Amino acid sequence: MNSISAWVLLLFAVPVILVGEFLFRRVKFLSHFNIPIPVVGGMLIALMVLGLNVSANASGHGKIQFATKVDARWWTWLVTPETEWRKAPMIDVQLPFLVGFFTCIGLNASWQLVRRGGVQVIVLLVLATVLAILQNILGITLAYGLHVPPLMGVICGSLTLTGGPGTALGFAPTLAEAGVADAAVIAIVAATFGIFVSSLIGGPVGSRLIRSKNLQVRASGGELTMTTPPVPSSFIGDLRTLAGLGWMFFVHLLLLFLAIKTGAWLSYFMRQAHLTFPVYMGAMIVGMVLRNVIDFSGWRIIDPRVISRMDSVLLALFIAMAMMSLNLAKLAGTALPMTVILLAQIVLMIVFARYVTFPIMGRDYDAAIMTAGHIGFGLGITPNAVANMKSLVESFGPSPQAFLVVPIVGAFLIDFTNALTINGFINLFK
Repeated sequence: MNSISAWVLLLFAVPVILVGEFLFRRVKFLSHFNIPIPVVGGMLIALMVLGLNVSANASGHGKIQFATKVDARWWTWLVTPETEWRKAPMIDVQLPFLVGFFTCIGLNASWQLVRRGGVQVIVLLVLATVLAILQNILGITLAYGLHVPPLMGVICGSLTLTGGPGTALGFAPTLAEAGVADAAVIAIVAATFGIFVSSLIGGPVGSRLIRSKNLQVRASGGELTMTTPPVPSSFIGDLRTLAGLGWMFFVHLLLLFLAIKTGAWLSYFMRQAHLTFPVYMGAMIVGMVLRNVIDFSGWRIIDPRVISRMDSVLLALFIAMAMMSLNLAKLAGTALPMTVILLAQIVLMIVFARYVTFPIMGRDYDAAIMTAGHIGFGLGITPNAVANMKSLVESFGPSPQAFLVVPIVGAFLIDFTNALTINGFINLFK
């Protein structure tokens, strides 16, 4: 076995993202289903490595794999509880980007944002969190019946469906330690499956509700107000924007570092209590507390747009590196139970959206649009939700309320409650 240095993953991350952007903008299939750009680029490398290893196996040559662990202190200090500058424990090379991503989730979990969307934001957040819990319960129940580890049900539950690729790959090492071998490979395949399906069924479910119940657009409907764009931004464009912010970016970076290091200490103390509590969970909670303390103090030093761009950059780097290091050959043994669980999750999503989300959100036209959006981020990611809603309003008329409520919940809030839910199930079934 020929091992490639973990630092090569870091070196290749940006080129892989740029290749993903190139393919995303030129292959209609990828953009139609909103496949995340770093998944596109990273999967290309993973498939190339798989092909080389298959050829090497046939010819008798040594296989190749990426090493993933590093112990360089300058790279590990921020995400570990140590205060001294000494030799560090081995960590995944992409861990700082993962922790930074979850910290941004915390920094975007603002009570003022909830108030902006009104009661419907709170209601949809509760519904989405309940769905996440049900996804895990269904997944674990089927996992027992299929004689696979119960946490396999969490991987094929809210981790990958409500969570998406970022959350899926983020929790994969923790799940692997808890007994699910090859968690990362299973997670990314399940997350990608969810993205495909959410684009296929969200629009038809919403359209059927509108037509069967003869729902009408509100007379006061106006221009669409999207709080998150349906099309991914450019990675280099995000970097240029952040660099151009000057001192404002520096302030946000300091807050990010403060939350990450404090979160590392919080996670350490929680683990001392024999709880599964990854470092990114502590950082996310500290980020949430820090954001709301600053908001309630009246200081206007946090700009959600800056946090969102930092979030996008960190997530892209993390996913690209995690995808490159996947061993796709390990997927074969779990294909059948994974397929059964995911098909059941589709049924759950449709039933929940039709008989829970739609009635509770108001049984009106806006509720139907939000139902399609919930399917989008309940099985996939927020761009799927926006795309589902956009396809409906282009046919039936505008729904400004849906385009305000759904992106706030799908892009900013559900990741926080879902991460807490996932961590709870891991502690129960590890």
